[in-house]
Amino acid sequence: MDSLLQQLGHVSAVIGAQWGDEGKGKAIDILSGHFDVIARACGGANAGHTIVVGGKKHVFHLLPAGSLHEGKTVILGSGMVIHLPTLLEEIALLRKNDIDIIPRLLLSDEAHIVFDYQKEVDAVMEERRSQKSGGKIGTTKRGIGPAYMEKAARTGMRLGDLHRFFRDGGDLRSELAWRNGFVGALFSVSLNVEQEARNLEDAYEILKDCIRPLPSLLDVMEGRRILIEGAQASLLDIDHGTYPYVTSSATTVAGALQGLGLAPRLLSSCIGVAKAYCTRVGSGTFLTEAKGDADNRLRERGGEYGATTGRPRRCGWLYIPDLVFSARLNGFTNWNITKLDVLDEEDIIPVGMGEENGKVRYEELPGWKKSTVGITSFDKLPENAQHFLQFIETKTGVPVSLIGTGPGREQMIIK
Repeated sequence: MDSLLQQLGHVSAVIGAQWGDEGKGKAIDILSGHFDVIARACGGANAGHTIVVGGKKHVFHLLPAGSLHEGKTVILGSGMVIHLPTLLEEIALLRKNDIDIIPRLLLSDEAHIVFDYQKEVDAVMEERRSQKSGGKIGTTKRGIGPAYMEKAARTGMRLGDLHRFFRDGGDLRSELAWRNGFVGALFSVSLNVEQEARNLEDAYEILKDCIRPLPSLLDVMEGRRILIEGAQASLLDIDHGTYPYVTSSATTVAGALQGLGLAPRLLSSCIGVAKAYCTRVGSGTFLTEAKGDADNRLRERGGEYGATTGRPRRCGWLYIPDLVFSARLNGFTNWNITKLDVLDEEDIIPVGMGEENGKVRYEELPGWKKSTVGITSFDKLPENAQHFLQFIETKTGVPVSLIGTGPGREQMIIK
Protein backbone atom coordinates (compact mmCIF):
# COMPACT_ATOMS: atom_id res chain seq x y z
CA MET A 1 0.00 0.00 0.00
CA ASP A 2 2.82 2.46 0.85
CA SER A 3 4.29 2.11 -2.63
CA LEU A 4 0.89 2.74 -4.27
CA LEU A 5 0.18 5.76 -2.06
CA GLN A 6 3.54 7.23 -3.02
CA GLN A 7 2.59 6.81 -6.70
CA LEU A 8 -0.81 8.44 -6.17
CA GLY A 9 0.61 11.62 -4.67
CA HIS A 10 -1.37 14.42 -3.02
CA VAL A 11 -4.40 14.76 -5.30
CA SER A 12 -5.83 11.57 -6.76
CA ALA A 13 -9.09 10.95 -8.62
CA VAL A 14 -11.04 7.69 -8.93
CA ILE A 15 -12.97 7.67 -12.22
CA GLY A 16 -15.22 5.06 -13.83
CA ALA A 17 -14.01 3.80 -17.20
CA GLN A 18 -17.21 2.15 -18.48
CA TRP A 19 -20.92 2.98 -18.02
CA GLY A 20 -20.88 3.25 -14.24
CA ASP A 21 -21.44 0.68 -11.49
CA GLU A 22 -17.80 -0.44 -11.76
CA GLY A 23 -17.33 -0.56 -8.00
CA LYS A 24 -15.56 2.79 -7.51
CA GLY A 25 -16.87 3.08 -3.97
CA LYS A 26 -14.78 0.21 -2.66
CA ALA A 27 -11.48 1.64 -3.89
CA ILE A 28 -12.44 5.04 -2.51
CA ASP A 29 -13.33 3.50 0.85
CA ILE A 30 -10.01 1.67 1.04
CA LEU A 31 -7.94 4.69 0.00
CA SER A 32 -9.86 7.25 2.06
CA GLY A 33 -8.07 6.31 5.24
CA HIS A 34 -4.84 7.65 3.70
CA PHE A 35 -6.18 11.02 2.50
CA ASP A 36 -7.30 14.13 4.39
CA VAL A 37 -10.19 15.28 2.18
CA ILE A 38 -12.74 13.14 0.35
CA ALA A 39 -14.49 15.16 -2.35
CA ARG A 40 -17.30 14.55 -4.80
CA ALA A 41 -17.54 16.96 -7.70
CA CYS A 42 -20.44 16.23 -10.07
CA GLY A 43 -23.77 14.47 -10.50
CA GLY A 44 -26.47 13.89 -7.94
CA ALA A 45 -28.53 11.17 -6.30
CA ASN A 46 -28.56 9.19 -9.55
CA ALA A 47 -25.22 7.79 -8.38
CA GLY A 48 -25.00 4.78 -6.10
CA HIS A 49 -21.99 3.48 -4.19
CA THR A 50 -22.26 0.27 -2.19
CA ILE A 51 -19.68 -0.44 0.51
CA VAL A 52 -19.56 -3.65 2.54
CA VAL A 53 -17.77 -3.31 5.90
CA GLY A 54 -17.86 -6.09 8.47
CA GLY A 55 -20.55 -7.83 6.44
CA LYS A 56 -22.81 -4.75 6.60
CA LYS A 57 -23.87 -3.00 3.39
CA HIS A 58 -23.82 0.81 3.18
CA VAL A 59 -25.34 2.54 0.14
CA PHE A 60 -24.55 6.18 -0.64
CA HIS A 61 -26.11 8.35 -3.33
CA LEU A 62 -24.82 11.83 -2.53
CA LEU A 63 -22.20 11.46 0.19
CA PRO A 64 -18.82 10.09 -0.93
CA ALA A 65 -18.12 6.45 -0.15
CA GLY A 66 -15.20 7.58 2.03
CA SER A 67 -17.62 9.18 4.48
CA LEU A 68 -17.38 6.10 6.73
CA HIS A 69 -13.87 7.14 7.76
CA GLU A 70 -13.92 9.27 10.90
CA GLY A 71 -11.90 12.47 10.90
CA LYS A 72 -11.92 12.98 7.13
CA THR A 73 -13.24 16.23 5.68
CA VAL A 74 -16.02 15.52 3.18
CA ILE A 75 -16.76 18.02 0.40
CA LEU A 76 -19.68 18.12 -2.03
CA GLY A 77 -18.51 20.34 -4.86
CA SER A 78 -19.91 23.07 -7.07
CA GLY A 79 -20.61 20.74 -9.98
CA MET A 80 -23.14 18.71 -8.02
CA VAL A 81 -26.93 18.89 -8.04
CA ILE A 82 -28.20 17.99 -4.57
CA HIS A 83 -31.61 16.72 -3.51
CA LEU A 84 -31.59 17.92 0.09
CA PRO A 85 -34.11 15.44 1.58
CA THR A 86 -31.95 12.59 0.22
CA LEU A 87 -28.83 14.15 1.74
CA LEU A 88 -30.57 14.46 5.12
CA GLU A 89 -31.60 10.80 4.92
CA GLU A 90 -28.00 9.73 4.34
CA ILE A 91 -26.79 11.89 7.23
CA ALA A 92 -29.45 10.33 9.49
CA LEU A 93 -28.45 6.80 8.43
CA LEU A 94 -24.84 7.51 9.31
CA ARG A 95 -25.95 8.77 12.72
CA LYS A 96 -27.72 5.46 13.32
CA ASN A 97 -24.30 3.88 12.81
CA ASP A 98 -22.79 6.33 15.34
CA ILE A 99 -21.16 8.47 12.64
CA ASP A 100 -21.87 12.21 12.85
CA ILE A 101 -20.65 13.69 9.59
CA ILE A 102 -21.98 17.25 10.05
CA PRO A 103 -18.88 18.65 11.82
CA ARG A 104 -16.69 17.60 8.87
CA LEU A 105 -19.14 18.07 5.96
CA LEU A 106 -18.66 21.04 3.64
CA LEU A 107 -21.01 21.96 0.77
CA SER A 108 -20.14 24.38 -2.02
CA ASP A 109 -22.57 27.30 -2.10
CA GLU A 110 -22.36 27.00 -5.91
CA ALA A 111 -23.90 23.49 -5.98
CA HIS A 112 -27.44 23.45 -7.36
CA ILE A 113 -30.56 22.21 -5.59
CA VAL A 114 -32.71 19.38 -6.98
CA PHE A 115 -36.41 19.92 -6.26
CA ASP A 116 -39.09 17.27 -6.09
CA TYR A 117 -40.89 18.84 -9.05
CA GLN A 118 -37.81 18.23 -11.18
CA LYS A 119 -38.31 14.50 -10.66
CA GLU A 120 -41.76 14.90 -12.20
CA VAL A 121 -40.27 16.89 -15.09
CA ASP A 122 -37.74 14.07 -15.55
CA ALA A 123 -40.57 11.53 -15.86
CA VAL A 124 -42.51 13.73 -18.30
CA MET A 125 -39.46 14.22 -20.51
CA GLU A 126 -38.69 10.50 -20.52
CA GLU A 127 -42.25 9.73 -21.57
CA ARG A 128 -42.08 12.31 -24.35
CA ARG A 129 -38.82 10.78 -25.58
CA SER A 130 -40.64 7.48 -26.06
CA GLN A 131 -42.62 9.17 -28.84
CA LYS A 132 -39.56 9.97 -30.97
CA SER A 133 -37.02 7.87 -32.81
CA GLY A 134 -34.41 6.55 -30.42
CA GLY A 135 -36.94 6.36 -27.61
CA LYS A 136 -36.26 6.56 -23.89
CA ILE A 137 -32.74 7.00 -22.56
CA GLY A 138 -33.33 5.09 -19.31
CA THR A 139 -33.07 7.99 -16.86
CA THR A 140 -33.26 7.22 -13.12
CA LYS A 141 -35.95 9.94 -12.85
CA ARG A 142 -34.15 11.55 -9.92
CA GLY A 143 -34.51 15.04 -11.42
CA ILE A 144 -30.85 15.26 -12.39
CA GLY A 145 -31.32 16.24 -16.05
CA PRO A 146 -33.92 18.94 -15.31
CA ALA A 147 -31.71 20.37 -12.53
CA TYR A 148 -28.74 20.68 -14.91
CA MET A 149 -31.10 22.01 -17.56
CA GLU A 150 -32.15 24.85 -15.25
CA LYS A 151 -28.50 25.41 -14.30
CA ALA A 152 -27.63 25.91 -17.97
CA ALA A 153 -30.68 28.15 -18.44
CA ARG A 154 -29.56 30.24 -15.42
CA THR A 155 -32.86 29.65 -13.63
CA GLY A 156 -31.59 27.13 -11.07
CA MET A 157 -31.32 27.65 -7.32
CA ARG A 158 -27.96 27.21 -5.59
CA LEU A 159 -27.23 26.23 -2.02
CA GLY A 160 -25.87 29.72 -1.42
CA ASP A 161 -29.33 31.13 -2.17
CA LEU A 162 -30.57 29.54 1.05
CA HIS A 163 -28.56 32.10 3.05
CA ARG A 164 -30.47 34.82 1.20
CA PHE A 165 -33.83 33.32 2.07
CA PHE A 166 -33.30 32.16 5.65
CA ARG A 167 -30.57 34.45 6.96
CA ASP A 168 -31.07 37.68 5.05
CA GLY A 169 -34.87 37.77 4.83
CA GLY A 170 -35.43 36.91 1.16
CA ASP A 171 -38.91 35.91 -0.04
CA LEU A 172 -38.63 32.15 -0.64
CA ARG A 173 -42.28 31.53 -1.38
CA SER A 174 -42.38 34.22 -4.08
CA GLU A 175 -39.36 32.56 -5.67
CA LEU A 176 -41.06 29.16 -5.56
CA ALA A 177 -44.32 30.59 -6.92
CA TRP A 178 -42.43 32.07 -9.89
CA ARG A 179 -40.77 28.69 -10.41
CA ASN A 180 -44.22 27.05 -10.36
CA GLY A 181 -45.38 29.21 -13.26
CA PHE A 182 -42.15 28.62 -15.17
CA VAL A 183 -42.24 24.81 -15.10
CA GLY A 184 -46.01 24.70 -15.45
CA ALA A 185 -45.83 26.56 -18.75
CA LEU A 186 -43.15 24.25 -20.11
CA PHE A 187 -44.06 20.83 -18.75
CA SER A 188 -47.60 20.95 -17.30
CA VAL A 189 -46.07 20.08 -13.93
CA SER A 190 -46.90 21.94 -10.73
CA LEU A 191 -44.81 22.13 -7.59
CA ASN A 192 -46.04 22.04 -4.01
CA VAL A 193 -44.77 25.41 -2.80
CA GLU A 194 -45.27 24.67 0.90
CA GLN A 195 -43.66 21.22 0.73
CA GLU A 196 -40.66 22.49 -1.23
CA ALA A 197 -40.30 25.38 1.23
CA ARG A 198 -40.40 23.00 4.21
CA ASN A 199 -37.78 20.77 2.58
CA LEU A 200 -35.47 23.76 2.22
CA GLU A 201 -36.16 25.01 5.74
CA ASP A 202 -35.46 21.59 7.27
CA ALA A 203 -32.24 21.25 5.32
CA TYR A 204 -30.99 24.74 6.10
CA GLU A 205 -31.52 24.25 9.81
CA ILE A 206 -29.13 21.30 9.74
CA LEU A 207 -26.73 22.32 6.98
CA LYS A 208 -26.41 26.12 7.26
CA ASP A 209 -22.92 25.99 8.78
CA CYS A 210 -21.77 23.47 6.16
CA ILE A 211 -22.51 25.71 3.16
CA ARG A 212 -19.33 27.57 2.20
CA PRO A 213 -18.14 29.75 -0.71
CA LEU A 214 -15.57 28.20 -3.05
CA PRO A 215 -12.60 30.28 -1.79
CA SER A 216 -13.26 28.87 1.68
CA LEU A 217 -13.28 25.31 0.32
CA LEU A 218 -10.04 25.93 -1.57
CA ASP A 219 -8.48 27.14 1.68
CA VAL A 220 -9.56 23.89 3.36
CA MET A 221 -8.05 21.79 0.55
CA GLU A 222 -4.82 23.78 0.31
CA GLY A 223 -1.82 21.55 0.99
CA ARG A 224 -3.90 18.54 2.06
CA ARG A 225 -4.15 15.10 0.48
CA ILE A 226 -7.35 15.01 -1.59
CA LEU A 227 -9.17 11.98 -2.94
CA ILE A 228 -11.70 12.86 -5.65
CA GLU A 229 -14.64 10.52 -6.06
CA GLY A 230 -16.02 10.26 -9.57
CA ALA A 231 -19.71 9.55 -10.17
CA GLN A 232 -21.17 7.56 -13.08
CA ALA A 233 -18.37 6.98 -15.62
CA SER A 234 -16.53 8.17 -18.71
CA LEU A 235 -18.79 6.55 -21.31
CA LEU A 236 -21.73 8.42 -19.75
CA ASP A 237 -20.06 11.84 -20.01
CA ILE A 238 -22.37 14.52 -21.41
CA ASP A 239 -19.76 15.50 -24.03
CA HIS A 240 -17.67 12.38 -24.64
CA GLY A 241 -20.05 9.53 -23.84
CA THR A 242 -22.48 7.55 -25.99
CA TYR A 243 -24.81 10.52 -26.50
CA PRO A 244 -27.78 10.81 -26.09
CA TYR A 245 -27.65 7.78 -23.77
CA VAL A 246 -25.54 9.59 -21.21
CA THR A 247 -25.91 11.40 -17.90
CA SER A 248 -26.23 15.19 -17.61
CA SER A 249 -22.86 16.03 -16.07
CA ALA A 250 -19.17 15.87 -16.97
CA THR A 251 -18.02 12.51 -15.60
CA THR A 252 -14.35 12.59 -16.62
CA VAL A 253 -11.48 13.76 -14.43
CA ALA A 254 -11.60 17.13 -16.20
CA GLY A 255 -15.22 17.49 -15.11
CA ALA A 256 -14.29 16.50 -11.56
CA LEU A 257 -11.59 19.18 -11.35
CA GLN A 258 -13.99 21.77 -12.78
CA GLY A 259 -16.70 20.68 -10.34
CA LEU A 260 -14.38 21.19 -7.37
CA GLY A 261 -12.64 24.33 -8.64
CA LEU A 262 -9.24 22.65 -8.56
CA ALA A 263 -6.52 23.65 -11.01
CA PRO A 264 -5.56 20.77 -13.39
CA ARG A 265 -1.87 21.04 -12.45
CA LEU A 266 -2.73 19.90 -8.91
CA LEU A 267 -3.80 16.42 -10.05
CA SER A 268 -1.07 13.89 -9.34
CA SER A 269 -2.80 10.63 -10.34
CA CYS A 270 -6.00 9.18 -11.73
CA ILE A 271 -7.27 5.65 -11.06
CA GLY A 272 -9.52 4.17 -13.72
CA VAL A 273 -12.06 1.67 -12.44
CA ALA A 274 -13.39 -1.10 -14.68
CA LYS A 275 -15.11 -4.39 -14.07
CA ALA A 276 -13.43 -7.55 -15.29
CA TYR A 277 -16.48 -7.73 -17.57
CA CYS A 278 -18.92 -4.91 -18.39
CA THR A 279 -22.44 -3.75 -17.53
CA ARG A 280 -24.80 -1.04 -18.59
CA VAL A 281 -28.12 0.28 -17.25
CA GLY A 282 -30.71 1.81 -19.54
CA SER A 283 -30.68 2.24 -23.29
CA GLY A 284 -27.77 2.77 -25.65
CA THR A 285 -25.13 0.85 -27.53
CA PHE A 286 -23.41 -2.09 -25.84
CA LEU A 287 -21.30 -3.89 -28.44
CA THR A 288 -20.19 -6.77 -26.20
CA GLU A 289 -23.54 -7.37 -24.50
CA ALA A 290 -23.92 -11.07 -23.67
CA LYS A 291 -27.03 -13.04 -24.50
CA GLY A 292 -28.91 -15.88 -22.84
CA ASP A 293 -27.09 -17.94 -20.22
CA ALA A 294 -23.94 -15.83 -20.21
CA ASP A 295 -25.92 -12.64 -19.52
CA ASN A 296 -27.78 -14.29 -16.64
CA ARG A 297 -24.61 -15.87 -15.20
CA LEU A 298 -22.80 -12.58 -15.01
CA ARG A 299 -25.82 -10.79 -13.55
CA GLU A 300 -26.47 -13.33 -10.81
CA ARG A 301 -22.83 -13.93 -9.89
CA GLY A 302 -22.09 -10.21 -9.90
CA GLY A 303 -25.32 -9.10 -8.20
CA GLU A 304 -25.89 -6.74 -11.09
CA TYR A 305 -28.87 -4.75 -9.92
CA GLY A 306 -28.77 -0.97 -9.59
CA ALA A 307 -27.92 0.48 -6.17
CA THR A 308 -30.13 3.48 -6.94
CA THR A 309 -33.01 1.92 -8.89
CA GLY A 310 -32.80 -1.85 -8.34
CA ARG A 311 -32.99 -2.30 -12.10
CA PRO A 312 -31.25 -5.37 -13.57
CA ARG A 313 -28.12 -4.33 -15.44
CA ARG A 314 -27.32 -5.44 -18.96
CA CYS A 315 -24.21 -7.64 -18.77
CA GLY A 316 -21.46 -8.46 -21.22
CA TRP A 317 -17.75 -8.69 -21.83
CA LEU A 318 -14.82 -6.34 -21.56
CA TYR A 319 -14.22 -4.16 -24.62
CA ILE A 320 -10.59 -3.07 -24.88
CA PRO A 321 -11.16 -0.05 -27.20
CA ASP A 322 -13.44 1.47 -24.55
CA LEU A 323 -10.77 1.05 -21.89
CA VAL A 324 -8.14 2.58 -24.17
CA PHE A 325 -10.45 5.52 -24.94
CA SER A 326 -11.20 6.15 -21.26
CA ALA A 327 -7.53 5.88 -20.36
CA ARG A 328 -6.63 8.49 -22.98
CA LEU A 329 -9.52 10.75 -22.04
CA ASN A 330 -8.65 10.80 -18.33
CA GLY A 331 -4.93 10.12 -18.31
CA PHE A 332 -5.26 7.05 -16.11
CA THR A 333 -2.13 6.24 -14.16
CA ASN A 334 -3.50 3.02 -12.61
CA TRP A 335 -6.30 0.52 -13.10
CA ASN A 336 -8.61 -0.84 -10.44
CA ILE A 337 -10.12 -4.00 -11.98
CA THR A 338 -13.13 -5.05 -9.93
CA LYS A 339 -15.18 -8.23 -9.57
CA LEU A 340 -12.51 -10.58 -10.90
CA ASP A 341 -14.17 -13.36 -8.89
CA VAL A 342 -17.35 -13.11 -11.00
CA LEU A 343 -15.41 -14.78 -13.84
CA ASP A 344 -14.18 -17.69 -11.68
CA GLU A 345 -16.51 -20.24 -13.27
CA GLU A 346 -16.07 -19.24 -16.91
CA ASP A 347 -14.36 -21.77 -19.22
CA ILE A 348 -13.56 -19.12 -21.81
CA ILE A 349 -13.54 -15.35 -21.31
CA PRO A 350 -14.28 -13.37 -24.48
CA VAL A 351 -12.67 -9.93 -24.67
CA GLY A 352 -13.81 -7.50 -27.35
CA MET A 353 -10.89 -6.16 -29.37
CA GLY A 354 -12.62 -4.03 -31.99
CA GLU A 355 -15.12 -4.16 -34.85
CA GLU A 356 -14.87 -5.80 -38.25
CA ASN A 357 -17.67 -5.59 -40.82
CA GLY A 358 -20.07 -4.34 -38.17
CA LYS A 359 -19.34 -7.20 -35.76
CA VAL A 360 -17.22 -7.34 -32.63
CA ARG A 361 -13.93 -9.14 -32.96
CA TYR A 362 -13.23 -11.16 -29.84
CA GLU A 363 -10.08 -12.66 -28.41
CA GLU A 364 -10.90 -15.65 -26.21
CA LEU A 365 -8.81 -15.99 -23.08
CA PRO A 366 -8.77 -19.21 -21.04
CA GLY A 367 -10.67 -19.14 -17.76
CA TRP A 368 -9.11 -20.29 -14.49
CA LYS A 369 -11.96 -22.37 -13.03
CA LYS A 370 -10.77 -21.72 -9.47
CA SER A 371 -12.08 -19.42 -6.76
CA THR A 372 -10.35 -16.08 -6.43
CA VAL A 373 -12.72 -14.87 -3.69
CA GLY A 374 -10.87 -13.11 -0.90
CA ILE A 375 -7.38 -13.51 -2.38
CA THR A 376 -5.24 -10.54 -1.35
CA SER A 377 -1.95 -11.36 -3.12
CA PHE A 378 -1.43 -11.22 -6.88
CA ASP A 379 0.99 -14.16 -6.74
CA LYS A 380 -1.75 -16.36 -5.25
CA LEU A 381 -4.15 -15.80 -8.14
CA PRO A 382 -4.56 -18.68 -10.62
CA GLU A 383 -2.11 -18.35 -13.49
CA ASN A 384 -4.81 -17.65 -16.07
CA ALA A 385 -6.28 -14.92 -13.86
CA GLN A 386 -2.85 -13.29 -13.71
CA HIS A 387 -2.60 -13.54 -17.51
CA PHE A 388 -6.04 -11.94 -17.89
CA LEU A 389 -4.95 -8.91 -15.85
CA GLN A 390 -1.60 -8.69 -17.63
CA PHE A 391 -3.52 -8.76 -20.94
CA ILE A 392 -5.41 -5.63 -19.85
CA GLU A 393 -2.16 -3.92 -18.87
CA THR A 394 -0.52 -4.75 -22.19
CA LYS A 395 -3.44 -3.64 -24.35
CA THR A 396 -4.10 -0.37 -22.49
CA GLY A 397 -0.59 0.59 -21.40
CA VAL A 398 -1.81 1.24 -17.85
CA PRO A 399 -0.74 -0.88 -14.85
CA VAL A 400 -3.35 -2.78 -12.84
CA SER A 401 -2.74 -1.71 -9.23
CA LEU A 402 -5.93 -2.73 -7.43
CA ILE A 403 -7.90 -5.94 -8.04
CA GLY A 404 -11.26 -6.67 -6.44
CA THR A 405 -11.83 -10.27 -5.36
CA GLY A 406 -15.12 -9.90 -3.50
CA PRO A 407 -17.47 -7.24 -2.09
CA GLY A 408 -15.79 -6.77 1.30
CA ARG A 409 -13.41 -3.95 2.15
CA GLU A 410 -10.65 -6.49 2.83
CA GLN A 411 -11.17 -8.39 -0.46
CA MET A 412 -8.75 -6.37 -2.56
CA ILE A 413 -5.32 -7.08 -4.02
CA ILE A 414 -3.00 -4.07 -3.95
CA LYS A 415 -0.31 -4.79 -6.54
